[in-house]
Amino acid sequence: MRYDLIIIGAGPGGYVAAIKAAQLGMKVALVERDRVGGTCLNRGCIPTKALLHSAETVREIKNASEYGIYIDDSQMNMEEIYAKKNKVVETLVQGIEGLVKANKIELIFGSAQIIQVGVIDVDGSRYETEKIMIATGSKPVIPPIPGSNLPGVLTSNELLKQPNTYKKMTIIGGGVIGVEFALIFNALGCDVTIIETANTLLPNFDSEISKKLAMVLKKQGIKVATKSIVSGISKEEQLTCTYTSKGKEKTVTSDAVLIATGRKASFEEVFSADLNVEIENQSIWVNDAFETSIKGIYAIGDVASRGTQLAHVASAQGVNAVLAMNQKAVEYDLEVIPSCVYTTPEIAAVGMTEEEANRQGISVDVGKYNMAGNGKTMIAGNSLGFIKVIANAQNGKIIGAQLMCDRATDMVSEFTTAIVNRLTIEEVMSIVHPHPTYNEGIGEAYETLQGLGIHTIPKK
Repeated sequence: MRYDLIIIGAGPGGYVAAIKAAQLGMKVALVERDRVGGTCLNRGCIPTKALLHSAETVREIKNASEYGIYIDDSQMNMEEIYAKKNKVVETLVQGIEGLVKANKIELIFGSAQIIQVGVIDVDGSRYETEKIMIATGSKPVIPPIPGSNLPGVLTSNELLKQPNTYKKMTIIGGGVIGVEFALIFNALGCDVTIIETANTLLPNFDSEISKKLAMVLKKQGIKVATKSIVSGISKEEQLTCTYTSKGKEKTVTSDAVLIATGRKASFEEVFSADLNVEIENQSIWVNDAFETSIKGIYAIGDVASRGTQLAHVASAQGVNAVLAMNQKAVEYDLEVIPSCVYTTPEIAAVGMTEEEANRQGISVDVGKYNMAGNGKTMIAGNSLGFIKVIANAQNGKIIGAQLMCDRATDMVSEFTTAIVNRLTIEEVMSIVHPHPTYNEGIGEAYETLQGLGIHTIPKK
């Protein structure tokens, strides 16, 4: 039982790295204590997007009369909605297991611990290996709020497990996880309140996006309290969240409280007591090649100190780490990472915002296209949305983009390609976008950088 590489964790970072290593001729073992696919597939990206699709279908049915379609009797069955979600997850899990097997990777189920350099214990069985990669992901952060351990106070893990019939829900945290769950349960008939400490929702995104998202949520009946701090949770007949907002103490009652205040690296008990690995900001420190302070041991994804907690970042890091340990050139530019939020409308961003460029003293040109003028957007019945593109005013190179519109998460990669390849305004404007598509908005945004937008009303 000796290998070239043993990877601990079969999430999007671990299994992708394992396949890449096997393709390079390495003898690989992949250790997983739960199910392949990790948090993203089993408790994160995929199940939430499945529920979001159901929620969006409910919204379309409710608004069907706008298109001359009248539905007299529509019903929701939470058991069947969750069953559909579970079916999607199970299909993808089986697909990954098939890929692992096809690439002759040994899949070992159990809890792994690194005993010493080159030796791993999995539930009492010892395995020797030349190199080790840790890809154990993250877990929800539970802030020290009194009452956070009460029944009915949940994280996203518990909320995704079983169907529920909550009528009222309070969400602590207005980041990506919080706003996506707010939209899901609002559409499924739940009265939702979001409490966020920061000044805006999605505080890491472009300020215009954050403000417009708050408008969208409030229009759909979701209550939003920003600049608010939760001081405690209590329970009598219902759960009561007490929080301070604008100097005043307020309360909100609900059937459930979702704590969505972020995630932290999960690597407890991965190292034996004899191994001292360097830690940075509660994550495992790694160098440019993703090697830890212990030679021969690597870490990627949410557990590592580099990059953001995103599934596609973990996969890219895994590939780059495997290439580095085989003395090969890396494939991915990890400096340019797109971020996506699956709200309605969708949100996506890559590169710099206008505010970030200003803070760094970079002179920029900003092009913006209002998607209310886009044909596909009109057909879909949406009006609130835009595409903004940021270019360096000195050399004309595209350095950032922010989108809030239908299909934003599908379109952001075109901007990522432009930034990674250091394309200029003139170069990206040579692209012909098909009509009618949402993607036409990208071309219009590029055109407005030079004040040439054909479908944009000129500024007076």
